[in-house]
Amino acid sequence: MNLSVIPAAYRPRTTRPIVIVGAGGIVRDAHLPAYRKAGFEIAGIYDIAAARATSLAREFGIQRAFATLPEALGAAPAGCIFDVAVPAAALLGLIPQLPDGAAVLMQKPMGQNLQEAQAIRDLCRSKQLSAAVNFQLRFAPATLAARDIIDRGLIGDIHDVEVRVTVYTPWHLWTFLESAPRVEVLYHSIHYIDLIRSFFGDPKGVYTKTVKHPSMPKLASTRSNIILDYGDTLRANITANHGHEFGPRHQESYIKWEGTRGAIKTRLGLLLDYPKGQPDEFEYITLKPDKPPEWQRVEIAGSWFPDAFTGSMASLMSFLDGAIDCLPTSVDDALKTMAAVEAAYESSATGATAIP
Repeated sequence: MNLSVIPAAYRPRTTRPIVIVGAGGIVRDAHLPAYRKAGFEIAGIYDIAAARATSLAREFGIQRAFATLPEALGAAPAGCIFDVAVPAAALLGLIPQLPDGAAVLMQKPMGQNLQEAQAIRDLCRSKQLSAAVNFQLRFAPATLAARDIIDRGLIGDIHDVEVRVTVYTPWHLWTFLESAPRVEVLYHSIHYIDLIRSFFGDPKGVYTKTVKHPSMPKLASTRSNIILDYGDTLRANITANHGHEFGPRHQESYIKWEGTRGAIKTRLGLLLDYPKGQPDEFEYITLKPDKPPEWQRVEIAGSWFPDAFTGSMASLMSFLDGAIDCLPTSVDDALKTMAAVEAAYESSATGATAIP
């Protein structure tokens, strides 16, 4: 185990072997690079496309690539963690096959809608699974740095948080999304909804409009405006446009927190030229009497992909061995994020207030 790449708050006392179910792009680009950096043991990998699992096993030095799910489950070491990275539509059929009492980290979203999320939560309870959802943006190095600054009171009381994404996302990398009834909020902006919840708790409600893009007719929606209602003082806005195909000059990808005594802004470089990405950037400012505002740049080691995936897996390991008392992205907490996502789609479907 390489402790230096694991967030200090989530370092487990011991690690557990990992059996990966799913060998798609997210596993190749994020899960496996993160686990390799952390020194986590990969006991085996399975995918419905056996050749894909075999290829990743060869690339990352994994000893076993399983031909079937029963084979993977039967060969899984005692006490392992099942890292389930499959499309949301497959979760309800897969979770019942996991051994009772197992530990599982499932890729977000937790189902295709709130009804499925509730069924997944109930399945996990009935099977006594130690189950978490991979809302890994909470564990991104820039997020952890921002939380530390906020927790220390350096920028005062937070009254504004904004996420702005204006990029060109290669949705064709995820062919299963072409038949998905929900895309942008469920598969992308859900990260930001969950992140904001992790800082400020559950909002009172959600205002949303999510729309299609004319150059992406096969996809349900790729652009969204989301407002989370936290009352009269805290503004929480998410703006996502994944169809900005006009070059990098005016592309944006950032999270910004503003407080009574300062602010933080971090660039999420991953989304700029995804999946190659650009480096993250992190700046903050603390207002000082009789001095002009001056932003400070901080060098942050690591980025959302792959480093945040180290934190989400490590947090589950830490919970299992008792190093932490609360599982940050448990299925119960994830259900609240799914409820906010459901409200966002209901808001979008209901439409705007008519102008009299």
